[in-house]
Amino acid sequence: MDPIEVGEVFTISDETNEEQEVEVLAKVTLQGTDYIAVSFTEDLEEGNDDDIDIFFLKIDEDGELEAIETEEEFEKVSEAYDALLAEDQE
Repeated sequence: MDPIEVGEVFTISDETNEEQEVEVLAKVTLQGTDYIAVSFTEDLEEGNDDDIDIFFLKIDEDGELEAIETEEEFEKVSEAYDALLAEDQE
């Protein structure tokens, strides 16, 4: 899989195997592991920032996407994403 870039749009399957288009909002690296923050393109197109769901995916060593498995890992990635947003707003 090619490296994933911010702004890239791709399709993922949810737990019911329904395909959804997502856009990469940010990419962060923690302890040598890359993570991406994504949101559904449909939500982004509606333009209401209050209703946008953002979720995180891990990029494994083969470039494949994986779910974040622990609450601890999720919290670390979420904090890094929030810090990245704060930097961008300054």
